[in-house]
Amino acid sequence: MNVTSLADEKIGTGGAAAMSGARLTRRSFVRLAGAAAVGAALGSAVLPLSGCAPAGDVLRVGTKIDVPGFGFQNPETGSVEGLEVDVARELAARLKSDANALEIVGVNVTTRGAMLDNGTLDATLATFTITDARKKTYDFSRPYYIDHIGVLVLKKSGITDLAGLDGKTVGVALSATTKDKLGAAAAEAGITLKFAEYATYPEIKIALVAGRVDAFSVDSSILLGYQDDTTYLLPTQFAPQEYGVATAKGSPYSAPIDEAIAAMEADGTLRALKERWGLSLVTEADVEAEQSAGGTGLGAGDPADDGGAAGTEAPADDAADASGQGAAGASGAEGGASR
Repeated sequence: MNVTSLADEKIGTGGAAAMSGARLTRRSFVRLAGAAAVGAALGSAVLPLSGCAPAGDVLRVGTKIDVPGFGFQNPETGSVEGLEVDVARELAARLKSDANALEIVGVNVTTRGAMLDNGTLDATLATFTITDARKKTYDFSRPYYIDHIGVLVLKKSGITDLAGLDGKTVGVALSATTKDKLGAAAAEAGITLKFAEYATYPEIKIALVAGRVDAFSVDSSILLGYQDDTTYLLPTQFAPQEYGVATAKGSPYSAPIDEAIAAMEADGTLRALKERWGLSLVTEADVEAEQSAGGTGLGAGDPADDGGAAGTEAPADDAADASGQGAAGASGAEGGASR
C-alpha cells in the first residue's frame, strides 16, 4: 500500500509554523487516516513548493507526509511541513542558490528508495536511518538528526515496560530497522514478540486503537506525533537511529549534499530548525560521549532522556478504564503536550 500524498494535486509547503510545537490532534489524525486511503488509490504525487524555479532546475526531494514535525501534510492547510522540508529548502538554497528551486514528492518506507533507484528523485529526507546494509545501495550524508526507537501502547493495556510486551504483537513499518532492533532488545530481555508490518504510520496507529496490535514501535520523535490522551510512551528506548539524506549511489548530489549538511551543523542552521519543530537536539558527538561513558547514547537535549517529554508518565492505577483516560492525558483531546 503506497500512501504518498493526500491528493493528486500540487500543494505548497509554506506556513511551517502551523505545526510547530503541536502534536497530531484527534481531529487531524482522523482526517489524515482517511486521506491515507485516498492516497493509496492515487499513488505518488508531486507536491512542489509555491514559487518554484523552472522545471529542470530544481532539487527533487522525497519527504514523508505522515510524520508530524518531520514531513507532514497539514490537513487544515494542505501544506507539507516539518524539519525535513525545511532542511530540503536549505539544501536548495545552498545548492541551487534559491530556496524555492525545490520539488517535494511525498514518499513512504516502500517508495523512498525505489524513487531514487528510478531517477524520480535526486534525494530523500524521509526519516531514512543510515545502516551499513543501506550504504551498499545508497549514498548517505552525515546525520542531520539522531533519534531512538520507542514503543507506544494504550494506557488501558496496563503495559508499562518492555517485559509487559512478552507474547504481544507490535506494529512496525515495512522495511524499517525497528523490527530487528526491537527484536534484539526483546531477546536480550528474555521475552518474545510478534510483529505486524504496515506501509504507513497512520495505519499502525489505527491498528493499535482497533486492538489489532498491542504496541506501535518506531523512532520516538515520530511516536510523539501520534500520542494522545489514551496512549503511553514506554520509558525504555533502544538503538540510536541516525537519519541521513539519501542519494543514488555515485550521484553528483551526494558530496555537495553532505558538505551542505556539515555546513548547516557548523553554522547552527540545523539546531535552529530542530528547535523550531521542538525536536531532539542530540548530535553525533553527544551520542558518542554518552556511550563512551557507559550511557544509553540518548544525550543531553533529548526529551525522553531529560524527562521533558509529556505523555511519558506511567498510567495512573485508575487510568486503565475502558475510555483510556488518564492523568497523563490531562492536556486534552487536542493532542496533549507540545513537541
